Amino acid sequence: MMNSRVHPKYKTHYRVTNWAEYDKSLVERGDITVWISPEAIKAWIAKPRRIRGAPRKYSDLAIETALTLRAVFRLPLRLTEGFLGSLLALMDLSLDAPDHTTLSRRSAKLCVNLGVVQPKGPMHLIIDSSGLSFAGEGEWAAAKHGKRGKRGWRKLHLGVNRHGQIHAQVLTDSSDDDAKTGIKVIKKTKGKLASVTGDAAYDTVAIYEQAGSRGAKVVIPPTRSASVSKRGSRSAERDRTIKRVAKLGRRQWKKESGYHRQGTVENAFFRYKSMLGDRLHARGLAAQKVEVVIACKILNRMLDLGRPKSVAIAR
Repeated sequence: MMNSRVHPKYKTHYRVTNWAEYDKSLVERGDITVWISPEAIKAWIAKPRRIRGAPRKYSDLAIETALTLRAVFRLPLRLTEGFLGSLLALMDLSLDAPDHTTLSRRSAKLCVNLGVVQPKGPMHLIIDSSGLSFAGEGEWAAAKHGKRGKRGWRKLHLGVNRHGQIHAQVLTDSSDDDAKTGIKVIKKTKGKLASVTGDAAYDTVAIYEQAGSRGAKVVIPPTRSASVSKRGSRSAERDRTIKRVAKLGRRQWKKESGYHRQGTVENAFFRYKSMLGDRLHARGLAAQKVEVVIACKILNRMLDLGRPKSVAIAR
């Protein structure tokens, strides 16, 4: 009998104890009931601005509502305009849906609040990155002129807590360094931090320094070639981790340090790509960053409907 590489024997196995409630929350994630509150109706039209230029017809709330529907149902902008217009008509509201050109123009400058609730105590922050594709210039040329195009890629960096709730996100070019961007993720995370967990791509002195400045313990496996500093310790905590891994072995160190939490952020990426897709719809980087914030806000809302409670089981 072959040993599983996906579920090896040495890994701890868990059982969900609130399966009935969690199963119900998974079903509720597909509920497409839509309503607009009286407060939202009043705020649908933009307030007059005291600056030069044509006045805005739609508020940021209206634009964000349309872009949220676009993300959930994976719609092009023109279909988003028609879909939202039909919803407003079904609700018998005397409101207009923003047109697709307005959505395209306003999406690059929209300010969206992630809407995350800060924990009362120190938080365990887990960070990682994954790629998202988008239609680059080469691909647009291929569609227009019948030539071979090249798909573009962005890298999405997430910082989640141990429950999978997204507290920080950064969208970069595919070539940007993970460790340098990881520092930005830590800086964007509000509140107190108990620990920062990441894979070996974040094993840099700068990450240790940034986490240490927040009073957080670092749980990052050192790279295979890592060695203790010889000319004075640049990071005493990193040196201790290298020595501990050398003494226990990488596998045992991961169990001792709680590195298994890394799977939480990997699950967050799985939810993102399975429910909202693995590609970006917007073409420009500014609009793509707004698209990602809206997507993370949607995932947090879905997670608030219900979370699994797991306990370790003996094998």
